[in-house]
Amino acid sequence: MARQRVFLLSVTLMAMVAMPALGQEAAPVSGPARAQSTASTPDFFGVWNHPSFPWYEPPASGPGPVTNRSRWPYIVNQQPSLGGSPGLPPSKEGVSDYDQLVGDYTNPILQPWAAEVVKKFGEISLAGITSPNPSNQCWPEPVPFIFKRVQMQMIQRADKITILYGEDHEVRWVRLNQPHPTPVTPSWHGDSVGHYEGDTLVIDTIGVRTDHPYAMIDLFGTPYTKSLHVVERYRLRGYDDVRDAIERNLKENWQAAGDVFSQHRGKFLQLHLTIEDEGVFTVPWTATLTYVPARNDQLREDVCAENMQFYPLKNAAVPTADKPDF
Repeated sequence: MARQRVFLLSVTLMAMVAMPALGQEAAPVSGPARAQSTASTPDFFGVWNHPSFPWYEPPASGPGPVTNRSRWPYIVNQQPSLGGSPGLPPSKEGVSDYDQLVGDYTNPILQPWAAEVVKKFGEISLAGITSPNPSNQCWPEPVPFIFKRVQMQMIQRADKITILYGEDHEVRWVRLNQPHPTPVTPSWHGDSVGHYEGDTLVIDTIGVRTDHPYAMIDLFGTPYTKSLHVVERYRLRGYDDVRDAIERNLKENWQAAGDVFSQHRGKFLQLHLTIEDEGVFTVPWTATLTYVPARNDQLREDVCAENMQFYPLKNAAVPTADKPDF
């Protein structure tokens, strides 16, 4: 638990540096990326922040993501007491205890075998052990796990979109106005194709690799199979359009940098997710992530460093050597 709290403090400092000034608009952008934009294409270029953990914003109604059974009962300005808490059922009281990740395995979206996987992950966390995942093991993060990243930068071109993710410098490429190949060759982030529908960018992703030890879509160990299908819908929104999502976010997720959303009155970038996987889920489910502009429109320079002492588990897949290289 002490190791996790050290990590939490690091995350908090990182997010505080990255948070935007209240009411700040995204800075004007110049250069080739903006030159590619047209009057009929929404301009998403810039760096966007979502400093909320674990991260998904549950929907107003209908099937939603797995949430944390363990809550932080004492919250002052979204800053929790870092003492951990006993596992509790989802509640309106307190937010997700990021120091104790106990997924709600009773969520009806989960097939029985997947619910058992989530339950076992929660039992490990309740025992005070940090389970390995793509983030803490510095592995490539699959879609949609990669939305855990606080910062994201979107670069638009006429034929493709490049998405850069902060903290571990992962890159996604989205081809525009093209179909998925047949067959799809599985890859770390899957095969992503996109198109514009008026003011909305729609990205369709399939073919995410499953042949690695950390094939999960969230910090609760929720698994996925080769049938995973993720649809992302991005829109620029005003405060009144996203206020309900902000309220759900503040009730569910720990805000590592405090509430950077409620007082902002510039543009928001909202991502609406639809996720389905007939091998894991009983029904498709939805969630949102609502981003605010980053301070100075700059992506932080960070690195993910493998460390056996930080996560000392037997299956922590840190590269080792049986003999010297020289």
